[in-house]
Amino acid sequence: MSDTAVRVDDLGKRYILGPNQQGSAGYRTLRDEIADAMMSVRRRLVSRLGKRPGEAASGEFWALTGVSFSIRKGEVVGIVGRNGAGKSTLLKLLSRITQPTRGRIAIRGRVGSLLEVGTGFHPELTGRENIYLNGAILGMLHAEIKRQFDAIVAFAQVERFLDTPVKRYSSGMYVRLAFAVAAHLNPEILIVDEVLAVGDAAFQKRCLGKMRDVSAHDGRTVLFVSHNMTAVQGLCQRVLWLNDGSIRRDGTPKQVVADYLSHDVATSRERVWRDMNTAPGNEKVRIHRAYVRPSDRDREDRITLETPFTVGFEFQNLIPGARLNLSAVLYNQEGIVVLNTVATREAKWLGRPSPVGRFRSEFYVPGNLLNDGTYRIELHVVEDLNKSIFREDDILSFDVYEVAERPSQWYGKWAGAVRPDLEWRTDLLELGPTS
Repeated sequence: MSDTAVRVDDLGKRYILGPNQQGSAGYRTLRDEIADAMMSVRRRLVSRLGKRPGEAASGEFWALTGVSFSIRKGEVVGIVGRNGAGKSTLLKLLSRITQPTRGRIAIRGRVGSLLEVGTGFHPELTGRENIYLNGAILGMLHAEIKRQFDAIVAFAQVERFLDTPVKRYSSGMYVRLAFAVAAHLNPEILIVDEVLAVGDAAFQKRCLGKMRDVSAHDGRTVLFVSHNMTAVQGLCQRVLWLNDGSIRRDGTPKQVVADYLSHDVATSRERVWRDMNTAPGNEKVRIHRAYVRPSDRDREDRITLETPFTVGFEFQNLIPGARLNLSAVLYNQEGIVVLNTVATREAKWLGRPSPVGRFRSEFYVPGNLLNDGTYRIELHVVEDLNKSIFREDDILSFDVYEVAERPSQWYGKWAGAVRPDLEWRTDLLELGPTS
Protein backbone atom coordinates (compact mmCIF):
# COMPACT_ATOMS: atom_id res chain seq x y z
CA MET A 1 0.00 0.00 0.00
CA SER A 2 3.10 2.24 -0.03
CA ASP A 3 2.15 3.84 -3.37
CA THR A 4 -1.55 4.23 -2.50
CA ALA A 5 -2.73 7.73 -1.61
CA VAL A 6 -6.46 7.01 -1.16
CA ARG A 7 -8.24 3.75 -0.50
CA VAL A 8 -12.02 3.46 -0.11
CA ASP A 9 -13.77 0.23 0.87
CA ASP A 10 -17.57 -0.33 0.77
CA LEU A 11 -18.27 3.34 1.50
CA GLY A 12 -21.84 4.37 2.25
CA LYS A 13 -23.44 7.61 3.37
CA ARG A 14 -27.03 7.83 4.56
CA TYR A 15 -29.06 10.98 5.20
CA ILE A 16 -32.27 11.14 7.19
CA LEU A 17 -35.04 12.88 5.28
CA GLY A 18 -37.73 14.97 6.91
CA PRO A 19 -37.82 17.67 9.60
CA ASN A 20 -34.65 19.24 10.93
CA GLN A 21 -33.22 16.72 13.36
CA GLN A 22 -31.72 19.46 15.53
CA GLY A 23 -34.93 21.26 16.30
CA SER A 24 -35.94 24.77 15.37
CA ALA A 25 -33.41 26.37 17.65
CA GLY A 26 -30.46 24.77 15.88
CA TYR A 27 -28.93 23.16 19.02
CA ARG A 28 -29.03 19.66 20.49
CA THR A 29 -30.26 18.72 23.92
CA LEU A 30 -29.41 15.74 26.14
CA ARG A 31 -32.82 14.32 25.17
CA ASP A 32 -31.81 14.51 21.47
CA GLU A 33 -28.55 12.68 22.14
CA ILE A 34 -30.26 9.91 24.15
CA ALA A 35 -32.96 9.49 21.49
CA ASP A 36 -30.32 9.27 18.75
CA ALA A 37 -28.36 6.70 20.75
CA MET A 38 -31.48 4.55 21.19
CA MET A 39 -32.31 4.82 17.47
CA SER A 40 -28.74 3.81 16.62
CA VAL A 41 -29.05 0.67 18.78
CA ARG A 42 -32.42 -0.10 17.17
CA ARG A 43 -30.99 0.26 13.65
CA ARG A 44 -28.12 -2.11 14.47
CA LEU A 45 -30.56 -4.70 15.85
CA VAL A 46 -32.76 -4.42 12.75
CA SER A 47 -29.72 -4.85 10.53
CA ARG A 48 -28.71 -8.02 12.39
CA LEU A 49 -32.21 -9.41 12.04
CA GLY A 50 -31.90 -9.50 8.29
CA LYS A 51 -32.19 -6.02 6.82
CA ARG A 52 -29.74 -5.73 3.94
CA PRO A 53 -27.01 -3.09 4.33
CA GLY A 54 -27.89 -0.06 2.24
CA GLU A 55 -31.59 -0.92 2.04
CA ALA A 56 -33.40 2.38 2.51
CA ALA A 57 -35.86 2.58 5.35
CA SER A 58 -38.67 5.10 5.41
CA GLY A 59 -37.22 8.60 5.68
CA GLU A 60 -33.70 7.53 4.65
CA PHE A 61 -31.69 8.43 1.58
CA TRP A 62 -28.40 6.72 0.67
CA ALA A 63 -26.27 9.24 -1.22
CA LEU A 64 -23.51 6.63 -1.61
CA THR A 65 -23.67 2.84 -1.44
CA GLY A 66 -20.90 0.25 -1.80
CA VAL A 67 -18.25 2.61 -3.21
CA SER A 68 -14.76 1.07 -3.40
CA PHE A 69 -11.64 2.25 -5.23
CA SER A 70 -7.98 3.11 -4.69
CA ILE A 71 -5.87 5.95 -6.11
CA ARG A 72 -2.10 5.87 -6.46
CA LYS A 73 0.18 8.70 -5.42
CA GLY A 74 0.60 11.22 -8.21
CA GLU A 75 -2.54 10.20 -10.12
CA VAL A 76 -4.92 12.82 -11.51
CA VAL A 77 -8.39 11.29 -11.27
CA GLY A 78 -11.56 12.83 -12.65
CA ILE A 79 -14.98 12.19 -11.12
CA VAL A 80 -18.01 12.61 -13.38
CA GLY A 81 -21.75 12.10 -13.02
CA ARG A 82 -25.02 13.95 -13.19
CA ASN A 83 -26.21 16.25 -10.40
CA GLY A 84 -27.31 14.09 -7.47
CA ALA A 85 -25.03 11.19 -8.40
CA GLY A 86 -23.06 11.49 -5.12
CA LYS A 87 -19.95 13.37 -6.27
CA SER A 88 -20.10 16.15 -3.67
CA THR A 89 -20.91 13.68 -0.89
CA LEU A 90 -17.86 11.59 -1.82
CA LEU A 91 -15.58 14.64 -1.78
CA LYS A 92 -16.90 15.75 1.61
CA LEU A 93 -16.20 12.30 3.03
CA LEU A 94 -12.67 12.28 1.58
CA SER A 95 -12.12 15.78 2.99
CA ARG A 96 -13.38 14.66 6.42
CA ILE A 97 -16.09 17.32 6.40
CA THR A 98 -18.64 14.62 7.19
CA GLN A 99 -18.42 11.03 8.42
CA PRO A 100 -19.44 7.90 6.49
CA THR A 101 -22.39 5.82 7.65
CA ARG A 102 -20.43 2.69 6.86
CA GLY A 103 -17.25 1.63 5.13
CA ARG A 104 -13.65 2.70 5.47
CA ILE A 105 -11.47 5.50 4.05
CA ALA A 106 -7.67 5.34 4.29
CA ILE A 107 -5.76 8.47 3.25
CA ARG A 108 -1.99 8.82 3.27
CA GLY A 109 -1.02 12.49 3.43
CA ARG A 110 -2.53 15.90 3.99
CA VAL A 111 -5.66 16.83 2.04
CA GLY A 112 -6.31 20.28 0.56
CA SER A 113 -9.90 20.77 -0.59
CA LEU A 114 -11.75 23.33 -2.64
CA LEU A 115 -15.34 22.14 -2.64
CA GLU A 116 -17.59 25.19 -2.64
CA VAL A 117 -17.26 28.90 -2.12
CA GLY A 118 -16.80 29.53 1.58
CA THR A 119 -15.62 26.08 2.67
CA GLY A 120 -12.73 26.36 5.11
CA PHE A 121 -12.66 30.16 5.45
CA HIS A 122 -13.85 32.17 8.43
CA PRO A 123 -15.82 35.12 7.03
CA GLU A 124 -14.86 37.51 9.84
CA LEU A 125 -11.12 36.94 9.38
CA THR A 126 -9.01 38.73 6.79
CA GLY A 127 -7.47 37.07 3.78
CA ARG A 128 -4.09 37.09 5.53
CA GLU A 129 -5.51 35.47 8.67
CA ASN A 130 -7.37 32.82 6.67
CA ILE A 131 -4.18 31.80 4.86
CA TYR A 132 -2.49 31.07 8.20
CA LEU A 133 -5.65 29.46 9.61
CA ASN A 134 -5.93 27.06 6.66
CA GLY A 135 -2.27 26.17 6.89
CA ALA A 136 -2.65 25.38 10.58
CA ILE A 137 -5.69 23.19 9.82
CA LEU A 138 -3.55 21.27 7.32
CA GLY A 139 -0.98 20.72 10.09
CA MET A 140 1.69 23.04 8.69
CA LEU A 141 4.11 25.02 10.81
CA HIS A 142 4.03 28.81 10.80
CA ALA A 143 7.38 28.91 9.04
CA GLU A 144 6.12 26.63 6.24
CA ILE A 145 3.10 28.85 5.63
CA LYS A 146 5.26 31.95 5.65
CA ARG A 147 7.52 30.50 2.94
CA GLN A 148 4.51 30.01 0.64
CA PHE A 149 2.70 33.21 1.60
CA ASP A 150 3.95 35.46 -1.22
CA ALA A 151 3.28 32.78 -3.84
CA ILE A 152 -0.29 32.35 -2.57
CA VAL A 153 -1.00 36.08 -2.67
CA ALA A 154 0.54 36.48 -6.14
CA PHE A 155 -1.46 33.56 -7.54
CA ALA A 156 -4.75 34.79 -6.04
CA GLN A 157 -4.13 38.43 -7.06
CA VAL A 158 -5.70 39.82 -3.89
CA GLU A 159 -2.78 41.94 -2.61
CA ARG A 160 -4.92 45.05 -2.08
CA PHE A 161 -7.49 43.16 -0.02
CA LEU A 162 -5.27 40.98 2.17
CA ASP A 163 -6.30 42.77 5.35
CA THR A 164 -10.01 42.93 4.48
CA PRO A 165 -12.42 40.38 6.03
CA VAL A 166 -13.17 37.76 3.38
CA LYS A 167 -16.93 38.23 3.89
CA ARG A 168 -16.47 41.38 1.81
CA TYR A 169 -14.78 39.53 -1.06
CA SER A 170 -16.55 38.88 -4.33
CA SER A 171 -17.15 35.21 -5.21
CA GLY A 172 -14.30 35.40 -7.73
CA MET A 173 -11.83 36.76 -5.15
CA TYR A 174 -12.97 34.16 -2.64
CA VAL A 175 -12.36 31.29 -5.05
CA ARG A 176 -9.00 32.66 -6.22
CA LEU A 177 -7.70 32.84 -2.66
CA ALA A 178 -9.23 29.48 -1.67
CA PHE A 179 -7.63 27.69 -4.62
CA ALA A 180 -4.28 29.39 -4.08
CA VAL A 181 -4.26 28.28 -0.44
CA ALA A 182 -5.31 24.72 -1.27
CA ALA A 183 -2.70 24.35 -4.03
CA HIS A 184 0.29 26.07 -2.42
CA LEU A 185 0.20 24.78 1.16
CA ASN A 186 1.72 21.50 0.01
CA PRO A 187 -1.11 19.01 0.55
CA GLU A 188 -0.23 15.57 -0.75
CA ILE A 189 -3.81 15.23 -2.04
CA LEU A 190 -5.65 18.09 -3.75
CA ILE A 191 -9.45 17.82 -4.14
CA VAL A 192 -11.10 20.34 -6.47
CA ASP A 193 -14.82 20.58 -7.20
CA GLU A 194 -16.65 22.49 -9.95
CA VAL A 195 -16.17 25.84 -8.24
CA LEU A 196 -13.48 26.87 -10.74
CA ALA A 197 -16.36 27.94 -12.98
CA VAL A 198 -16.68 31.00 -10.74
CA GLY A 199 -13.30 32.41 -11.80
CA ASP A 200 -12.52 34.29 -14.98
CA ALA A 201 -10.83 32.70 -17.99
CA ALA A 202 -7.29 33.72 -17.05
CA PHE A 203 -7.66 32.37 -13.54
CA GLN A 204 -9.16 29.08 -14.73
CA LYS A 205 -6.18 28.61 -17.03
CA ARG A 206 -3.76 29.18 -14.14
CA CYS A 207 -5.70 26.75 -11.92
CA LEU A 208 -5.66 23.95 -14.47
CA GLY A 209 -1.99 24.55 -15.14
CA LYS A 210 -1.26 24.44 -11.42
CA MET A 211 -3.13 21.14 -10.99
CA ARG A 212 -1.13 19.66 -13.85
CA ASP A 213 2.14 20.93 -12.34
CA VAL A 214 1.55 19.67 -8.79
CA SER A 215 0.92 16.19 -10.17
CA ALA A 216 3.65 16.00 -12.82
CA HIS A 217 6.41 17.84 -10.94
CA ASP A 218 5.54 17.43 -7.26
CA GLY A 219 4.03 13.93 -7.40
CA ARG A 220 0.84 15.01 -5.65
CA THR A 221 -2.53 13.35 -6.11
CA VAL A 222 -5.41 15.35 -7.63
CA LEU A 223 -9.14 14.54 -7.58
CA PHE A 224 -10.99 16.73 -10.04
CA VAL A 225 -14.78 16.98 -10.36
CA SER A 226 -16.17 18.72 -13.43
CA HIS A 227 -19.02 18.66 -15.93
CA ASN A 228 -16.59 19.87 -18.60
CA MET A 229 -15.66 16.67 -20.40
CA THR A 230 -12.91 18.39 -22.41
CA ALA A 231 -11.19 19.47 -19.19
CA VAL A 232 -11.58 15.99 -17.70
CA GLN A 233 -10.05 14.31 -20.75
CA GLY A 234 -7.28 16.90 -21.04
CA LEU A 235 -6.23 16.88 -17.39
CA CYS A 236 -6.96 13.43 -15.97
CA GLN A 237 -5.23 10.07 -16.33
CA ARG A 238 -8.23 8.14 -15.05
CA VAL A 239 -11.95 8.77 -14.52
CA LEU A 240 -14.53 7.45 -12.05
CA TRP A 241 -18.16 7.66 -13.17
CA LEU A 242 -20.64 7.91 -10.29
CA ASN A 243 -24.27 7.03 -10.96
CA ASP A 244 -27.01 6.88 -8.30
CA GLY A 245 -24.45 6.75 -5.50
CA SER A 246 -22.35 3.89 -6.92
CA ILE A 247 -19.38 3.62 -9.24
CA ARG A 248 -20.64 2.67 -12.66
CA ARG A 249 -17.30 2.72 -14.47
CA ASP A 250 -13.61 3.17 -13.63
CA GLY A 251 -11.14 3.48 -16.48
CA THR A 252 -9.36 5.70 -18.98
CA PRO A 253 -10.81 9.15 -19.67
CA LYS A 254 -11.65 8.35 -23.29
CA GLN A 255 -13.54 5.14 -22.42
CA VAL A 256 -15.39 6.40 -19.36
CA VAL A 257 -16.39 9.76 -20.82
CA ALA A 258 -17.71 8.09 -23.98
CA ASP A 259 -19.77 5.61 -21.92
CA TYR A 260 -21.01 8.34 -19.56
CA LEU A 261 -22.16 10.61 -22.38
CA SER A 262 -23.84 7.74 -24.23
CA HIS A 263 -25.68 6.66 -21.08
CA ASP A 264 -26.51 10.23 -20.15
CA VAL A 265 -28.36 10.87 -23.39
CA ALA A 266 -31.02 12.09 -21.44
CA THR A 267 -33.82 10.42 -20.02
CA SER A 268 -35.57 13.80 -19.94
CA ARG A 269 -35.01 14.61 -23.62
CA GLU A 270 -38.29 12.99 -24.60
CA ARG A 271 -41.56 12.87 -22.71
CA VAL A 272 -44.79 11.18 -23.75
CA TRP A 273 -48.24 11.48 -22.18
CA ARG A 274 -50.45 8.66 -23.47
CA ASP A 275 -53.52 9.44 -21.39
CA MET A 276 -55.01 12.67 -22.73
CA ASN A 277 -57.09 13.06 -19.57
CA THR A 278 -53.98 13.54 -17.43
CA ALA A 279 -51.64 15.06 -20.05
CA PRO A 280 -50.51 18.69 -19.57
CA GLY A 281 -53.07 21.13 -20.94
CA ASN A 282 -56.66 22.17 -20.49
CA GLU A 283 -60.06 21.96 -22.17
CA LYS A 284 -58.64 23.54 -25.34
CA VAL A 285 -55.34 21.75 -25.87
CA ARG A 286 -53.39 18.75 -24.55
CA ILE A 287 -49.71 17.94 -24.99
CA HIS A 288 -48.99 14.43 -26.24
CA ARG A 289 -45.21 14.42 -26.75
CA ALA A 290 -42.17 16.68 -26.40
CA TYR A 291 -38.65 15.83 -27.57
CA VAL A 292 -35.14 17.04 -28.39
CA ARG A 293 -33.37 15.02 -31.09
CA PRO A 294 -30.08 15.43 -32.97
CA SER A 295 -30.98 16.46 -36.52
CA ASP A 296 -28.21 14.36 -38.07
CA ARG A 297 -29.17 10.85 -36.95
CA ASP A 298 -25.93 9.43 -38.39
CA ARG A 299 -24.08 11.12 -35.54
CA GLU A 300 -23.97 9.87 -31.96
CA ASP A 301 -27.15 10.48 -30.03
CA ARG A 302 -25.59 12.93 -27.60
CA ILE A 303 -25.76 16.68 -28.29
CA THR A 304 -22.38 18.40 -28.44
CA LEU A 305 -21.47 22.00 -29.22
CA GLU A 306 -21.37 21.12 -32.93
CA THR A 307 -24.61 19.10 -33.07
CA PRO A 308 -27.65 20.59 -34.81
CA PHE A 309 -30.84 19.41 -33.15
CA THR A 310 -34.61 19.60 -33.44
CA VAL A 311 -37.09 20.44 -30.70
CA GLY A 312 -40.60 19.13 -31.33
CA PHE A 313 -44.02 19.02 -29.73
CA GLU A 314 -47.10 16.96 -30.52
CA PHE A 315 -50.36 18.39 -29.24
CA GLN A 316 -54.07 17.70 -29.48
CA ASN A 317 -56.36 20.53 -30.54
CA LEU A 318 -59.73 19.99 -28.85
CA ILE A 319 -61.68 23.00 -30.17
CA PRO A 320 -62.87 23.12 -33.81
CA GLY A 321 -61.60 26.21 -35.62
CA ALA A 322 -59.08 27.23 -32.93
CA ARG A 323 -56.20 29.39 -34.14
CA LEU A 324 -53.25 27.92 -32.23
CA ASN A 325 -49.49 28.22 -32.46
CA LEU A 326 -46.59 27.48 -30.10
CA SER A 327 -43.85 29.46 -28.41
CA ALA A 328 -40.77 28.00 -26.69
CA VAL A 329 -38.40 29.68 -24.25
CA LEU A 330 -34.94 28.18 -23.68
CA TYR A 331 -33.23 28.78 -20.31
CA ASN A 332 -29.68 27.87 -19.30
CA GLN A 333 -28.76 26.46 -15.88
CA GLU A 334 -28.39 29.97 -14.42
CA GLY A 335 -32.01 30.72 -15.35
CA ILE A 336 -31.03 33.14 -18.14
CA VAL A 337 -33.22 33.20 -21.24
CA VAL A 338 -31.00 32.08 -24.12
CA LEU A 339 -33.66 32.35 -26.82
CA ASN A 340 -37.40 32.72 -27.29
CA THR A 341 -38.90 31.42 -30.51
CA VAL A 342 -42.48 31.58 -31.81
CA ALA A 343 -44.03 29.48 -34.58
CA THR A 344 -45.13 32.48 -36.69
CA ARG A 345 -43.08 31.86 -39.85
CA GLU A 346 -45.21 28.99 -41.13
CA ALA A 347 -47.59 30.81 -43.44
CA LYS A 348 -49.75 27.75 -44.01
CA TRP A 349 -50.85 27.69 -40.36
CA LEU A 350 -50.40 31.28 -39.24
CA GLY A 351 -53.69 32.57 -37.86
CA ARG A 352 -55.75 29.94 -39.66
CA PRO A 353 -58.50 27.87 -38.05
CA SER A 354 -57.36 24.34 -37.13
CA PRO A 355 -59.51 21.23 -37.12
CA VAL A 356 -59.78 18.98 -34.08
CA GLY A 357 -56.85 16.58 -34.21
CA ARG A 358 -53.23 15.93 -33.31
CA PHE A 359 -50.49 18.20 -34.66
CA ARG A 360 -46.70 18.20 -34.64
CA SER A 361 -44.71 21.42 -34.48
CA GLU A 362 -40.88 21.55 -34.60
CA PHE A 363 -38.06 24.07 -34.71
CA TYR A 364 -34.41 23.60 -35.63
CA VAL A 365 -31.37 24.78 -33.64
CA PRO A 366 -28.10 24.90 -35.62
CA GLY A 367 -24.83 23.54 -34.29
CA ASN A 368 -22.18 25.89 -32.90
CA LEU A 369 -24.76 28.14 -31.27
CA LEU A 370 -25.29 27.09 -27.63
CA ASN A 371 -22.66 26.98 -24.93
CA ASP A 372 -22.10 23.72 -23.07
CA GLY A 373 -24.35 23.15 -20.07
CA THR A 374 -27.84 22.11 -19.02
CA TYR A 375 -30.92 23.69 -20.59
CA ARG A 376 -34.64 23.58 -19.92
CA ILE A 377 -37.55 24.45 -22.19
CA GLU A 378 -40.71 26.31 -21.29
CA LEU A 379 -43.65 25.79 -23.67
CA HIS A 380 -46.50 28.21 -24.37
CA VAL A 381 -49.60 27.47 -26.43
CA VAL A 382 -50.88 30.71 -27.97
CA GLU A 383 -54.33 31.41 -29.42
CA ASP A 384 -55.00 34.12 -32.03
CA LEU A 385 -51.27 35.03 -32.02
CA ASN A 386 -51.46 37.03 -28.80
CA LYS A 387 -53.27 35.08 -26.07
CA SER A 388 -51.44 32.45 -24.05
CA ILE A 389 -53.89 29.69 -23.15
CA PHE A 390 -51.46 27.18 -21.66
CA ARG A 391 -47.91 27.13 -20.25
CA GLU A 392 -45.65 24.28 -19.10
CA ASP A 393 -42.53 25.57 -17.33
CA ASP A 394 -40.18 22.55 -17.48
CA ILE A 395 -41.48 20.42 -20.29
CA LEU A 396 -37.98 19.24 -21.31
CA SER A 397 -34.37 19.45 -20.21
CA PHE A 398 -31.21 18.44 -22.03
CA ASP A 399 -27.43 18.77 -21.90
CA VAL A 400 -25.01 20.17 -24.45
CA TYR A 401 -21.52 18.69 -24.12
CA GLU A 402 -18.10 19.89 -25.12
CA VAL A 403 -16.01 16.92 -26.21
CA ALA A 404 -13.72 18.18 -29.00
CA GLU A 405 -10.11 19.07 -28.28
CA ARG A 406 -9.47 22.79 -27.91
CA PRO A 407 -6.62 24.35 -29.90
CA SER A 408 -5.19 25.77 -26.66
CA GLN A 409 -4.50 24.08 -23.33
CA TRP A 410 -7.13 26.12 -21.51
CA TYR A 411 -10.10 24.03 -20.33
CA GLY A 412 -12.05 26.55 -18.27
CA LYS A 413 -15.74 27.34 -18.63
CA TRP A 414 -16.42 29.41 -21.75
CA ALA A 415 -18.26 32.57 -20.72
CA GLY A 416 -21.63 33.46 -22.16
CA ALA A 417 -25.11 32.07 -22.66
CA VAL A 418 -24.36 31.25 -26.30
CA ARG A 419 -21.17 30.18 -28.03
CA PRO A 420 -21.51 30.80 -31.78
CA ASP A 421 -18.70 29.82 -34.11
CA LEU A 422 -18.34 33.18 -35.84
CA GLU A 423 -16.16 33.76 -38.87
CA TRP A 424 -13.16 36.00 -38.22
CA ARG A 425 -10.94 37.76 -40.72
CA THR A 426 -7.55 39.31 -40.02
CA ASP A 427 -5.64 41.44 -42.57
CA LEU A 428 -2.16 42.87 -42.46
CA LEU A 429 -2.54 46.64 -42.77
CA GLU A 430 1.06 47.75 -42.65
CA LEU A 431 4.47 46.18 -42.22
CA GLY A 432 6.45 47.42 -39.28
CA PRO A 433 10.18 48.09 -39.07
CA THR A 434 12.47 45.07 -38.77
CA SER A 435 15.19 44.92 -36.14
